[in-house]
Amino acid sequence: MTLAPALTITLADYRNARDAADVVALLDAYARDPMGGGAPLADDVQARLADDLAANGQAFSLLARLDERAVGLANCFMGYSTFAAAPLVNIHDLAVLPETRGHGVGKALLAAVEAEALKRGACKITLEVLSGNPARHLYAREGFGDYQLDPATGHALFWQKRLK
Repeated sequence: MTLAPALTITLADYRNARDAADVVALLDAYARDPMGGGAPLADDVQARLADDLAANGQAFSLLARLDERAVGLANCFMGYSTFAAAPLVNIHDLAVLPETRGHGVGKALLAAVEAEALKRGACKITLEVLSGNPARHLYAREGFGDYQLDPATGHALFWQKRLK
């Protein structure tokens, strides 16, 4: 299955009804997947997500469409690397619908994120991935890896403290 001729990737316009609906639908599909937690997004999250992203000046999303059908999403946020004194891009969510996985959608989204990051002057792209997520193989092939300053001090761990 070749996707290249029919696959397009564009920056989402959160104020555009179609783009907003696609961002929410794809993120909900990801949330329902075992790698996204296995539960749908709450109704209130679905209702406010596009408006909240539009109001966040550091957010941008890329939509992958196959023959005009939304099949992939990258939700990204601009951050800042103090060690490089330069902006960075964090891929917060990378989602590809199950029926199109393994056909280059994720790779194309990562390339589009990289192109957008370079346009924005970013020094690096970061992401987090569960150790059991098969997508980690794609990320490694595309140049992502453990973060470490010195192998003697170990690699970075992603921790959280829930507030709500």
